[in-house]
Amino acid sequence: MSQCTATMSATIPTDEACAADPDKPAGPIKILIADDHPIFRDGLQKLLSLEKDFEVVAQVGDGDEVLRAIEEHHPDVLLLDLKLPGTHGLTILQKMQMAKNTTTKVIVLTASDDRNEFVQAMKLGTCGIVLKQSPTELLLKSIRRVHAGEIWLDSSTTAAVVRQLASTEDHSPAPRNGRVRERSPLSQREREIVALVSQGFKNKEMAQKLFISEQTVKNHLHNIFDKLGVSDRLELALYAIHKKLHLG
Repeated sequence: MSQCTATMSATIPTDEACAADPDKPAGPIKILIADDHPIFRDGLQKLLSLEKDFEVVAQVGDGDEVLRAIEEHHPDVLLLDLKLPGTHGLTILQKMQMAKNTTTKVIVLTASDDRNEFVQAMKLGTCGIVLKQSPTELLLKSIRRVHAGEIWLDSSTTAAVVRQLASTEDHSPAPRNGRVRERSPLSQREREIVALVSQGFKNKEMAQKLFISEQTVKNHLHNIFDKLGVSDRLELALYAIHKKLHLG
């Protein structure tokens, strides 16, 4: 399974944490680097500084320093290694989600292939996941896309997250009566809505595009979630990419 090409991002709506801020003045993208390897941090800072539209405002090597650095420097994008000494990256994401007063978008930059952590990070509002072994061009593109309000997952990461979600579903407890309900096929209208969700459209925008009420869109989404066994728009969009439903 792949999503078009390895260099494409998935425009997946999650929550408002990844939405672009239209009121923010134009200027360089302010970046905070959080990684426990000094040589990697320094090299990454020099690399990013070559881009005219990037400004590395700070770098930290300990998880306990991340939230203070965000409060002090107000970065647009945080490049976060999850396995930091001190506070773990997932805990940092939880605290940022609970605070609800930061506009900083998070890209997890990791060498790990822990699919469960990928899923947890996305659930906690991460706007992108980039593997450290990825080409430099992908990292640069991911920063710009995330800053613009998109979700960034390359094809290999999307595949890993989808497989983890599928594995979680496959190991869910069986119904008491021993019967497993088969998924009902989606109607043509439901398939249209799935495609629009995967393209980043909000409920109001979908209603206008399909000439239906916003409540009708919500009703369709409820039915789609039930039929596919997904719990939110992120899982729906990932499922759609996996099944190529996002192509409409």
